[in-house]
Amino acid sequence: MRRLVLAAAMLGTVSAANAADMPDLPVLRGGFTDGLSKTSRNWDGFYAGGHFGYTSDSSDFGQSVVGLTNYIFRDSVLQQPTSTWSLLSKNTAQSTNFGGFVGRNWQWYDAVLGLEGTYTYFNNLKTASTGSNALDIINPPGDTVPPGAFNHWNVTLTGSATAQVKDMVTLRGRMGWDGGDFMPYIFGGAAIGRMDVSRTVSSNVTLRTDTTTIDGFGNTVIVPGTTNPVPAQSQTQGQHKTNAFVAGWTAGIGLEYCLWNGLFARVEYEYVQFSPIMNTSVTLNNAHVGLGYKF
Repeated sequence: MRRLVLAAAMLGTVSAANAADMPDLPVLRGGFTDGLSKTSRNWDGFYAGGHFGYTSDSSDFGQSVVGLTNYIFRDSVLQQPTSTWSLLSKNTAQSTNFGGFVGRNWQWYDAVLGLEGTYTYFNNLKTASTGSNALDIINPPGDTVPPGAFNHWNVTLTGSATAQVKDMVTLRGRMGWDGGDFMPYIFGGAAIGRMDVSRTVSSNVTLRTDTTTIDGFGNTVIVPGTTNPVPAQSQTQGQHKTNAFVAGWTAGIGLEYCLWNGLFARVEYEYVQFSPIMNTSVTLNNAHVGLGYKF
């Protein structure tokens, strides 16, 4: 009996020694090492930075001088037919830009929501268009003529318009995704631009009244009348606004990359559409490269 107890004791000692020599695997402790879990970057907090880039401006001047021609031809038979003329055309310009941004991020797991304000200055971003048009308007609506007569309103319009975007501010909401050191995001919001806008138009109007008659052979013959100037509708009108504030909206996409601790770099594309000012519509396509710091 004593031998049996002694053998059992020796066996238990050997088992304990073998167990002590086994590696301490984390799975045996009910946990995992940090290397087996997803690494997440903390994007939450306030941040600020600066950016620079390139801008393409597309301005539509098609209806820019309509307000002026409507004034020149007000209360006349020429207002309605000339209001549909596209005297000027679209034009584009390119420029560099630079500015700054400040914002706040809120992070829930992989989702990052934010609110950001930006300022962008444009280096001589100016578009312009000129044009002219001439048309013979015969018996326009509302014109009173005798039977067999034809009023020929010969209208010549010459115009020009310019639009220069100086700078702008935006207030944008952002939605991003935490990809570790990377954060892709989309944004959208309101924009206010500061512009210099001008437009000018000159009109020259003459009137000739032709009549018809029947000759001795029964043929209808047109008898040209005398061409006379119309001073009331032959004039020049212009309008200019300096430092005009124009509202609009913005949207785009971007990508931020954490360089070190709170320091990050960003690239983004931004589309901006401003409300028409003096019948001129301005659209911007901005490309930005920036550097910022999250506090």
